[in-house]
Amino acid sequence: MTEAVAIRDSVLRVIENISKVIVGKNDSIEQIIIALLCDGHALIEDVPGVGKTTLARSLAKSTGCDFKRIQFTPDLLPSDVTGHFIYNQREHEFEFRPGPLMAQIVLADEINRATPKSQSALLEGMEEHQTTVDGVTYQLPKPFLVLATQNPIEYEGTFPLPEGQLDRFYMRIGLGYPTFSEEVEIIGRQEHEHPLHSLEPVITPEEVLLAQEQIKGIFVDGLIRQYIVALVEATRSHSDAALGASPRGSLGLFRTSQALAFIRGRDFVLPDDVKALAQQLLAHRVIVSPQSRMRGVTGTQIVAAVLEQVPVPGLRSRSPAT
Repeated sequence: MTEAVAIRDSVLRVIENISKVIVGKNDSIEQIIIALLCDGHALIEDVPGVGKTTLARSLAKSTGCDFKRIQFTPDLLPSDVTGHFIYNQREHEFEFRPGPLMAQIVLADEINRATPKSQSALLEGMEEHQTTVDGVTYQLPKPFLVLATQNPIEYEGTFPLPEGQLDRFYMRIGLGYPTFSEEVEIIGRQEHEHPLHSLEPVITPEEVLLAQEQIKGIFVDGLIRQYIVALVEATRSHSDAALGASPRGSLGLFRTSQALAFIRGRDFVLPDDVKALAQQLLAHRVIVSPQSRMRGVTGTQIVAAVLEQVPVPGLRSRSPAT
């Protein structure tokens, strides 16, 4: 068994392990794993009670990563996220007490309930994998993943995420309600004990880092690279968009397509990989114009229209990327 196959098998075991807790949401689980493999971050947006926090905890347990949860509230301070200095009277000096951001998997629960100032405490860490407190810079552990949750229905007492922060999330993921049979199965699984309590790691953080390096070698043909950029450019020129997706969206779609191909057992990307992830990568990066918003147009609809309009490249024999 080659190293690539062994690493892929480990990744598939993580998906299977999380599925013991999160019933019937394999696509959402796979997307969270893709965010982790791409060294990115994910925003889980859905109504309360569908398993957003449980999904984050299941991922941390399955990978053996350090896990911290931050409950975002209006009175949360930036230092509550990053950490702060405390004066040690015995040593007569200030010492740094790290905040919950210094973990490998960080759950930013109900992120839109904190003020923009506190939300921005995550920005440096999400982009540069470091945080600066009182002029001192601290490197964050690897792997590092921020999973943020928010309720898209309730707006009272919330602060919308600024565009700059939304852009730093690789993906926006929804879970949705389970089907009738899935909800019956959930009741059965939790009748005596929550399955999360007995979940064991099936991969190590070191193996996650190896997988992150492995996906970078997945071949992406020049035509598919052009297809990715064409999709992103089309969001910028769409008549209903005030602002389209950024180059960070192109890079994210490129890398996540590699990760999806890796999970599917291929060493090359297909156009279908790009199309499968375009909504999760681009919709939250598209800002709908005020006039179109009044007509009920959403970023999701704009991306769907773009996927219909942009020609899909055909297959050709493998050649060096152009």
